[in-house]
Amino acid sequence: MNYSYIVIDDDQESVSKTKAIADSFSELTFVASANNYTDGLNLILEHTPQLVFLEIDPANKESNLSLTLINELYRYLKIVPKIIITTAKKDLAFEAIQYEVADYLLKPLTRIDIVKSILKLNKSTNAEEVLSKQLPTFDEKPIVSVRQEAPNQEQPLILCIKSYGDYRYIDAKDICYFQADNNSTDIHLNNGEMITAFKTLKHFEGILSFPFIRIHNSYIVNRNYISRIHTGNTVCYIKNTTTKLPFSKSYKANVDLIISDFSNGNYLEI
Repeated sequence: MNYSYIVIDDDQESVSKTKAIADSFSELTFVASANNYTDGLNLILEHTPQLVFLEIDPANKESNLSLTLINELYRYLKIVPKIIITTAKKDLAFEAIQYEVADYLLKPLTRIDIVKSILKLNKSTNAEEVLSKQLPTFDEKPIVSVRQEAPNQEQPLILCIKSYGDYRYIDAKDICYFQADNNSTDIHLNNGEMITAFKTLKHFEGILSFPFIRIHNSYIVNRNYISRIHTGNTVCYIKNTTTKLPFSKSYKANVDLIISDFSNGNYLEI
């Protein structure tokens, strides 16, 4: 079951980025976008989407975007769409909770942010009437990167590790996992080689999308190299190695995502 969404944001570039990442999910169907309060309200009333991505701290104050839009929806609609706040600051998070928003996401958005939001929606009782109970599928639409402009999205991703004039090119598909090492990150490849990049793990989390998923404060794993997940021991096993990566409780939702993604493929459980 698909469900529709509207993006309301005063920044057109943010609208495009939100739409690009949301459109990589087969469950999400884009309806329209608006850059101000009035147009946004009218679009919601006209199309009655199940989901709205809403900016509440706009750079352009004349857009009048704020949480008060949610109050206005209750004046007209029996069933108010699920609201996902997308903004650059944490300051309004507590106030947003009072409006019972579905989620509060900080810009710049990542694919995993949307994955987590959908998982939360699927678990909520109120969402059962408007959302499919199936978890997101990840292979029905192409993933669109919103963090880098590539001339051809179908080309395989290549990471360039640059240091003092030395350009090291790595095929992303050959990366098994990333491991934090203070302010640098060790990149472990499928041939056993390890390369150090002088960027934090947080940096890589921000620029990479599925199948790279953070499972621990110290680890981002390539889902395609996971051979086993032991939830009791909270570890993931890497294919063709003896490596076991721990995952933490704070990233358990990401591990659940990996498990569900395996089951969505050509899968037989015995």
